[in-house]
Amino acid sequence: MAKPVELGLVLEGEDAKRFIEYDDNPKASPLVLAMIAEGRELYEKNERKVRELKARKSRQ
Repeated sequence: MAKPVELGLVLEGEDAKRFIEYDDNPKASPLVLAMIAEGRELYEKNERKVRELKARKSRQ
């Protein structure tokens, strides 16, 4: 029988401090913010297309 996988990431010292600080106050680079904005635009654009297609289909 297979053994369950044990997750065992352990951070200590300075690594643990940096992880907790980042987790409390995450920062996003300008590149990440631009990617999020682009993703939002694509989502909204595709959402409109889906609504239009559903409206056309319901009229048939």
